[in-house]
Amino acid sequence: MNQLRKTELGIATGIFLLLVFALLFNSVTNNVFDLQHEYGYKFARYHQVFDYYKHYLLPTLAQFTIVYLAFVSVNNWIIPRFLERERWETGTLLLFTICAITFLTIMIATSWYDGYLLGVYHTVRGAHIHFAKSAFIITIFYATLYALYYGVKQLYFQQLHPRFVGKPWFQQVLSELIVILVILLVGTLGTPGGGIAKFGMAFIFGVYYGAAYFLAQYYILPRFRIHQKKTKLVTDAAFFYLIVFALLPLLFGVIRPHHPEIIILICLFMYGGALVVILPLSYWIFRLRQSNSDTISGLRKALDQSETGLDFLRWQINPHFLFNALNTLYGTALEEKAPATSEGIQKLGDMMRFMLHDNLQEHISLSKEIAYLQNYIALQRLRTQGSSDVVIEVNIDDTHCEHEIAPMLLIPFVENAFKHGISSRNRSRITMSLSCTPEKIYFDVYNTVHANRASEVENDSMGIGLQNVRQRLALLYPRKHDLNIRETATEYFVHLTIEVSKAV
Repeated sequence: MNQLRKTELGIATGIFLLLVFALLFNSVTNNVFDLQHEYGYKFARYHQVFDYYKHYLLPTLAQFTIVYLAFVSVNNWIIPRFLERERWETGTLLLFTICAITFLTIMIATSWYDGYLLGVYHTVRGAHIHFAKSAFIITIFYATLYALYYGVKQLYFQQLHPRFVGKPWFQQVLSELIVILVILLVGTLGTPGGGIAKFGMAFIFGVYYGAAYFLAQYYILPRFRIHQKKTKLVTDAAFFYLIVFALLPLLFGVIRPHHPEIIILICLFMYGGALVVILPLSYWIFRLRQSNSDTISGLRKALDQSETGLDFLRWQINPHFLFNALNTLYGTALEEKAPATSEGIQKLGDMMRFMLHDNLQEHISLSKEIAYLQNYIALQRLRTQGSSDVVIEVNIDDTHCEHEIAPMLLIPFVENAFKHGISSRNRSRITMSLSCTPEKIYFDVYNTVHANRASEVENDSMGIGLQNVRQRLALLYPRKHDLNIRETATEYFVHLTIEVSKAV
């Protein structure tokens, strides 16, 4: 909402400056005697002295200024700081004060703007009462207009905006509305004269330039994107703008039927403006939209590739471990033909069930991942239980481990430790520890490295499983994980920290 108020302030300031510029531009570019005649005919009718600056320019400027300042004060100060925070007494007092100042300013401006009424009413008091009534009506009109605007804005943001903001067409429709409003505003301010004729001409300006914009945006520029010929772009624009241009004299003839030469000049001016202003503006907006669209398409392709890559990496990991587990069971079956084999088969069944079901999910509970690790280590204990030179330590503290995690992230480190840390001729040690906090998971694996295995570790580059898990961590937990691997001639240590508070 604060960003919206900043936008409203910018739009209100822009409109105010445009109105002031149009007012001053008209005063500077026209002869003062022509202005006296154009705006002072009512004063002349009642034999009153008219001064363009005192009776028109300054009063109009004062009314523009007070309305702008009142809007900014109410919209950006009184309502957000007092009324929306339920500070009703102070907010209401300030609101009444702003209305009173606006009323007095408009009344004083009206007394100069409609000063000829001093020659119409029999008494000065009667004229002043008229000025007060007129200022009161104008103030109530502005207050009612703002109340309607505020009510519609609140209704929209409470009921409609949450439904529309995520739609892909929302931003485009919003930008189209802004362009149309700007075109109509510029047409209104740039049209000379006053009264109904001014707004009629401004409407025609808006219709023509709006048609030129939509023609360029949805027909001419999409064709240009295919053929990429700038000369054809200008030719198409000139042709289609000419078709719309041919209809304009009929409309202008209704508004100013007695000035055909003026109609022709205005039409030529509008036609040139469509080619020089509207076409480049449409091209800039079109290119901006295409750039955003291409960026979104690229991100979607990258996301699809990432998801495909994750699926492939998971597929790589599963058979890799299955072969290792089957080899372990095969060796155990040769050595023992009783309980150990059945226990190993049962644990392998649990692990295969994990891979067939849980491993296909995007996230699983950490307790399932821990159970998988324990089954794997139990199988490895079966393989090494006859050797007193192999020490396997497991320290798991599952306090605060009610997290979810991507499946098969931890097992490659343990698998790598058993693959390169076990020797039948040297003392071997493998230590694994896991603990949690409410926000993070800490996982450590240590194993000995033997001289006859050093070249295998280097050539294997930590194994396919570890390469895959590095990539998965980068994709699934970007900037939310810390993987440190330290290696010496006799030791290999892995420390992994995963931040899970916002990762799932």
